[in-house]
Amino acid sequence: MRSIYILALLSIFFQQGTMAQTIAQTTGCNDPKASNFSRTALYNDGSCLYSDTIVKPISTLELPKLIPETSGLLLWNHQLWTQNDGGNDNSIFAMDTLTGKVLNSYHLKATINHDWEEISQDKDFLYVGDFGNNACGCRTDLNILRVSKKSLLAKDPQVDSIQFSYSNQLSLSPQKGNQTEFDCEAFVVLRDSIYLFTKQWSSGKTSLYALPKIPGKYQAHYNGSLEVKGLVTGAVYIESKKMIALCGYTKFFQTFMYLLYDFRGNEFYSGNKRKMSLALSFHQVEGITSTDGKKFFLSNEQFSRPPYFSNPQQLHIIQLKQ
Repeated sequence: MRSIYILALLSIFFQQGTMAQTIAQTTGCNDPKASNFSRTALYNDGSCLYSDTIVKPISTLELPKLIPETSGLLLWNHQLWTQNDGGNDNSIFAMDTLTGKVLNSYHLKATINHDWEEISQDKDFLYVGDFGNNACGCRTDLNILRVSKKSLLAKDPQVDSIQFSYSNQLSLSPQKGNQTEFDCEAFVVLRDSIYLFTKQWSSGKTSLYALPKIPGKYQAHYNGSLEVKGLVTGAVYIESKKMIALCGYTKFFQTFMYLLYDFRGNEFYSGNKRKMSLALSFHQVEGITSTDGKKFFLSNEQFSRPPYFSNPQQLHIIQLKQ
């Protein structure tokens, strides 16, 4: 009887060992577009590598002078929506998708535009991120405004607020401008949560934080960092592709898109990561949106460094179908 028991244990041990070995052999890069694609990989381990790609806009439009600091972008109700990131302008704007013309502006009553850096959405609300923090990294009033879509359709915007701090920011002592790791210009809304992608000036990384999407006061919990070698300024979640697209630029204003896909649950850094350069040098790209993961709209703020260059606020269309 004892020998039978030992044999059973050995059988289980070898089965588990074989299973572990099989899983190890079948994980890897399973994306045929990658340079290290493995035909035997059944499970993606996030190791895919891609050749350098430069993407050119298929069209570019100059945006109205009303929105010189367009700093976020989304598609809703067959319109593009954006906001300025300062200038005491507490309005959001609806634009025509073909011309970039402002169709309507909506004043958000009893709000202050400290530094509105992003706009996102779910089924019932628009969300405006008042969390720009590059001046000193010491803001104590970080918040996300929540605007009812139903109230926007009634032309009477109703707004409440989600306040937060970073769970791993141990000091609020002022820092020099553009040196903090606790700036943010990008977020997405999925299911019951908001996910922030930080703009880390010193390290060139982006950290992921999560907090609830209902009004209240929270700590945004740290969920890991990603080496993007740049400053992330916008994000969009494309539900049909289960993909997140980030946009941003380097400290030398070389612009890029960064795609995250084939990830597990809300572990956005666990899947494929593909960075693509944009043929938009010296453009302060701030907003990105798409509904299908192929056609993207991106916007840039007015940005000039006379006498070398001057780029007005613009809307670009990028096509990734190929």
